[in-house]
Amino acid sequence: MRIIGVTAWQVDLPLHEGSYKWSGGKSVAVFDSTVVRVTTDTGIEGFGEVCPLGPAYLPAYANGVRAGLKELAPKLLGEDPTQLLKLNHIMDAALKGHPYVKSAIDMACWDILGKVSGLPVCVLLGGRYANDVVLYRAISQIDPDAMAANVAGYRAEGYRKFQLKVGGDPDTDIARIQAVSGVLQPGDRLVADANTGWLQHEAMRVVRGVRDVDVYIEQPCLTYAECLAVRRNTTHPFVLDENIDDLGVLVKGHADGAMDVVNLKISKLGGLTKTKQARDLCVSLGIAMTLEDSWGGDIVTAAIAHLAASTPPSFQFSSTDFNSYGPRVIADGAPKRVNGRMSASTAPGLGVSPRLGEFGKPAVEVG
Repeated sequence: MRIIGVTAWQVDLPLHEGSYKWSGGKSVAVFDSTVVRVTTDTGIEGFGEVCPLGPAYLPAYANGVRAGLKELAPKLLGEDPTQLLKLNHIMDAALKGHPYVKSAIDMACWDILGKVSGLPVCVLLGGRYANDVVLYRAISQIDPDAMAANVAGYRAEGYRKFQLKVGGDPDTDIARIQAVSGVLQPGDRLVADANTGWLQHEAMRVVRGVRDVDVYIEQPCLTYAECLAVRRNTTHPFVLDENIDDLGVLVKGHADGAMDVVNLKISKLGGLTKTKQARDLCVSLGIAMTLEDSWGGDIVTAAIAHLAASTPPSFQFSSTDFNSYGPRVIADGAPKRVNGRMSASTAPGLGVSPRLGEFGKPAVEVG
């Protein structure tokens, strides 16, 4: 089997709530996603998706995906898409860095491997541990009382884990955390995610101000060293996200006692192949995980579901269903939320069928 073509479409993903806001005044009203198709000489096709969280979150941006694919895709023609480690080595040699560009291609090749073998991707990633996985809901950054009201509303939809977007004014963030904690019920879990938004002294004020609240603190500051300093001055359970971008920092973080939970984002690490490596290392080290991506639609949500379903449940802190945040359906067969949980497809591959006829003219055509 050989790759004979790579095609990519630009797809807009609007939001039910109108916009998504997080630290530093950053916000997105419509997410710019890229759907990728990898075509083989046997007629089997695989699909992937990558959707950066705007241009100012990670070193990734939507137009960069398409530009990178134009550079990378010609180097993949003639290669076997089912030899995933070899394919990743070829991609890394052909394009230095830019893991998010490679993510959707890798995802599409896992989809192909599943279709060739007749197995769901979760089985290929290690085995299906559970029928469904726990989801969290991200709460966009607004006034404290409004955020508390949103949490109460989403709790009624079945969510029990909430990722509160903070990282702004410390006094306001303390009020946000306290307001939301007041509407939680036994068994709920609250994460205060600053997305690198606090300076170290601000983070220290916040963790002191909420010392009596049952809350996880996530990625308070920009650098690993700053986060580690905050970690060493709080008893709150601690989550690292933006700093976790390769296996080396996972090993260092474990050795330093820098975190209790890590967020593994598929596109940040470069695809399912490398995220599986990080996931398996976390299991060996005893680190719980949120398994997700930066953003996405139905295809990314399907990939998250397969990754989470193939992870031992005791290490699954949470995942998310990005396709529930907006009204647009871009693929049939994707997981749907049921009482705050979702299930990976039992069909071969990712189990999704993109609505290609709705995407318009391709942005990238190679082969």
